[in-house]
Amino acid sequence: MKTLNEYVLNNKINDTNNGNNQRATKPQAIHFGAGNIGRGFIGLMLTKSDYDVTFVTRNQKKISHLQQRNEYPVNIANQQKDRIIVRNVTAISSKNQLAVAQKITQVDLITTAVGVSNLSDIAAKIALGIRLRLQANNRKPLHIIACENATNSSVKLKKHIFEHLPPILHDKALTLIAFPNTVVDRIVPVPDHDDPLEVTVEPYYEWIIDRSAMLEGLPPIKGVQLVDSLEAFIERKLFTVNTGHCCIAYFGYLNGYSTIQESMTDPQLISKVHRVMLEIGKMLIQKHDFDEQEHRHYIHKTIKRFTNPYFSDEIVRVGRSPIRKLAKNDRLVQPTLQTFNLGLDVSNLTNVIAAALLFDHDEDPEAAELTNAIRKSTIHQVITNYLGIPRSHPIHQKVVTKYLELKRKKMQQLIST
Repeated sequence: MKTLNEYVLNNKINDTNNGNNQRATKPQAIHFGAGNIGRGFIGLMLTKSDYDVTFVTRNQKKISHLQQRNEYPVNIANQQKDRIIVRNVTAISSKNQLAVAQKITQVDLITTAVGVSNLSDIAAKIALGIRLRLQANNRKPLHIIACENATNSSVKLKKHIFEHLPPILHDKALTLIAFPNTVVDRIVPVPDHDDPLEVTVEPYYEWIIDRSAMLEGLPPIKGVQLVDSLEAFIERKLFTVNTGHCCIAYFGYLNGYSTIQESMTDPQLISKVHRVMLEIGKMLIQKHDFDEQEHRHYIHKTIKRFTNPYFSDEIVRVGRSPIRKLAKNDRLVQPTLQTFNLGLDVSNLTNVIAAALLFDHDEDPEAAELTNAIRKSTIHQVITNYLGIPRSHPIHQKVVTKYLELKRKKMQQLIST
């Protein structure tokens, strides 16, 4: 049996895929990941903009339903309980590499929502599709946008893809394919529906794309904001929304709450989260020249989103994967270092880092690993090895002090109950 690489080298693509032929009547997109963000945000946005969307996933149940129904429901968590039927969708198994690669020859847009750590896993599939596309002499521009909760995700995906492309194709690919970075923001809790495709989302959303990295010819996406410089928007979102969200989770977990909404009924907890966001806000305002009043409004709006009474979001979902969230370049340590380097107070930020180190939910593999590492070694070694903060750095001892304070309070609570 021929391998897919042999197929690429030895076969021509059916003429219907050739970019020189008449353009399909509707724009086409392929989205990697049929999870909650993929269905509740990206797929919804694209189909509202008249795209046909093909999801790529390994979940066989979702594949079968998407192929049979070509639609799914999205519930908006608002007072009106709005419900949208997303149509013009289908799915391909991620195991069917040839089908995925052939689909890539036809599309205008590739998007992802698989988790930044999984981008390397899908890069080979995309690279094979690009090879088929270039072999067919498809001159239609292709945009590849990684919609992940991380900085420069599309550029990271580009690097992985180019590792699988022959060097002789690199220059041609760069003239026809763009990898603009993006910011996406929408809270999508774990669904609790009988229908495996049904999803509930908050009303608020934001999708910002770096216009400076785009090519001409991408069919417009309604509701997307194009900007010429993305860094400020990325840091504003990651260090306000994502940091604030996990603050609630880690403080709420220590206080015995089970949901984000339950936690947000606690005035003291809200005050803690607000103080963290204000500390980061001072750094963001100074670094990116944000208007102070506008940024305070952004913080207020973000906290209000967390209190949405029309859905329930579990603390263990928001707090999961603490090792990833405590990494040096992620939502807790990175803004703390930046804030400290500007000579600003980080007492509230170090407090939430300490709370994250105490997230010991035993059903979360990363939480279990972190807890075990602290038990087997020392908190100093864990902060050095997992957070990337050496013992000589002033923040290191600040985190240790906060950690010991919170651990003592936790033990007192356990004894009293």
